[in-house]
Amino acid sequence: MTNTKKKVTNSSAIQKRLIPSYIFLIIVCFISVFPIYWMLTAATNASFDVSTGKIWFGTHAIENFRGLLKSSIGSGAPLSKIMWNSFKYSAVQTVLCIFVCSLAGYGFELYHDEKKDKLFAVLLLAMMIPGVATLIPLFRMMSAFHLLSTVAAFILPGISTPFMIMMFRQNSRNFPVDIMEAARIDGLSEFAIFFRMYMPIMKSTYAAAAVITFMNAWNAYMWPRAVLSDNKAMTMQMLVANLSNGYSVDYGVLMMGVLFCSLPTMIIFFVLQKQFAEGITGAVK
Repeated sequence: MTNTKKKVTNSSAIQKRLIPSYIFLIIVCFISVFPIYWMLTAATNASFDVSTGKIWFGTHAIENFRGLLKSSIGSGAPLSKIMWNSFKYSAVQTVLCIFVCSLAGYGFELYHDEKKDKLFAVLLLAMMIPGVATLIPLFRMMSAFHLLSTVAAFILPGISTPFMIMMFRQNSRNFPVDIMEAARIDGLSEFAIFFRMYMPIMKSTYAAAAVITFMNAWNAYMWPRAVLSDNKAMTMQMLVANLSNGYSVDYGVLMMGVLFCSLPTMIIFFVLQKQFAEGITGAVK
């Protein structure tokens, strides 16, 4: 009986000590979730209600959606075309980026060479350079190759990033080297090992990299604004920026556009959140 009472007392004491932690987590969750809630409510309210701080759902969702459709056509392309542009650019860049960066990370970690680490250190230095600093040189390169206002101009600068290469290299340390040696004994080529052994085992890392790359490509604004001068090649971020220009801004329509911008990345993250967590922690299967 005495031991049972002590256990109950200790459990109660632990729960009381955790109360401040619970309160802190509730506050943090509220701060994180409230902007999403406000975005949803603002997309259903009139511009005046949004500007006055109304934070509950309204009845202007259909009007705001119609206004978004009208604004997209006024910008030079229908909303469906703009959404398709964003998805097409982001999907192609994601596939190419995770393939190129995984191949580089695989080589950096699993093939040994004296100069490899020096080359990787130089590569990591590129992470210290802000993207704005390379904007003009990249633009001039795309102009010299006559790639402006094309899918290639949007995609090429993002198909290989130091962060993705570093991520794949770090997670490749968990890849069992014995499998490579056994595969070589069985006669598999190096590319066959990569495609048939490495990629299936590192699928969690691929999922995490895909989520990060897709979100970065989808949310890109400055680079597409610089290279995509054709309105038919416009992305969702550019459309939302256009909605906020002018002397008067319809905040209901603007938040409806923000909602359409946010939905694809939110859906992809919720679908792949388990694999994303495993890939970030370096788990392999």
